Amino acid sequence: MNKMSELPRIGAPATRALNNAGVLSLEDLTHWTEDELLALHGVGPKAVRMIREHLDDLGMAFKP
Repeated sequence: MNKMSELPRIGAPATRALNNAGVLSLEDLTHWTEDELLALHGVGPKAVRMIREHLDDLGMAFKP
């Protein structure tokens, strides 16, 4: 996987939750809203903030 598509380090519970939901890359995250991610057990506000900042840095965004 290319470095630009890798998920940022957000902690094991959040990473497991994303992987279990089929989210394996940053591109996958663009199909989710922040609220949908927050609804996953193990994904909290800090993880979503870290992901948002990482997406922003790469010119990407969550689904509106």
